[in-house]
Amino acid sequence: MSHALESAGNAAILRDNPKLAATVGPYSYEIVRNGSESVYSVTDGRETIRVPIEWAFGKGDAGQTYVFQRDGKWLESRVSYFTALRGLDLTLGADAVPRDLASAAGRIAPVSEMRNCFDCHATNVAKSLPLSLASMVEGVQCERCHGPAESHRTSHSGMRHLGKLTTEEELDFCGQCHRTWSQVSINGPHGVGNVRFQPYRLTGSRCYDSTDSRIKCTACHDPHRPLETSSAAYDAKCTACHARGGAHICRVASANCVTCHMSRLELPGAHQKFTDHRIRIVRANEPYPD
Repeated sequence: MSHALESAGNAAILRDNPKLAATVGPYSYEIVRNGSESVYSVTDGRETIRVPIEWAFGKGDAGQTYVFQRDGKWLESRVSYFTALRGLDLTLGADAVPRDLASAAGRIAPVSEMRNCFDCHATNVAKSLPLSLASMVEGVQCERCHGPAESHRTSHSGMRHLGKLTTEEELDFCGQCHRTWSQVSINGPHGVGNVRFQPYRLTGSRCYDSTDSRIKCTACHDPHRPLETSSAAYDAKCTACHARGGAHICRVASANCVTCHMSRLELPGAHQKFTDHRIRIVRANEPYPD
């Protein structure tokens, strides 16, 4: 998470890929590295827009999206880098048919939206508007979750202790960035587009219990370590709940539980499969349980 946001100059993906190019419909895109600067351009063959990238969002597990300013407005790049492609393609949610060259360059993002984006991907982002990045630290650092460290350093007072949160409180806390149940229920997205919003998906599980600490986010994931990707590593977490008298109760298998009960689903346009956190018996060709 410490690389969830990087300045263009620090972005490893841009540094390792000094020239990226793609053609989407009538528009051609390039991101070209020159020293520590990466310049994003789009052309329709007659006119060209060129602008330096300011920020790279996403550490690159699935991909990375770029943010820049033009005419005093914040914009999200219409194309993003996707790790599976090792190249550029349409950003999730981007206009399929932009109305002109300016909208082909990117989507104008309201300042309030950008503040929320920076707040989830970085640390010490000012809560008030207008947006100020003067005190911001790139990436999700300790203080983003545990609160300001100054009093801890000077007087040894405790920082925010997240282990004391109840299951529901923790899902709402993590859902600040990973989306809460209420956020998705009210605002969407609905359908498979919400498969990557783990707190929302988890609350739809039959075994979800807001009072049971065994189904907290941190019961399975350690936010201080890289994400564990081995399915077998989660078996002990599953059997902490799904066992009777020490005996396994699944009729199908005794290992790699998540491969059946937390299937990985393709998110269209993401070039990536996401683990569906709605724990259930997954049946072939069943409709997506929204």
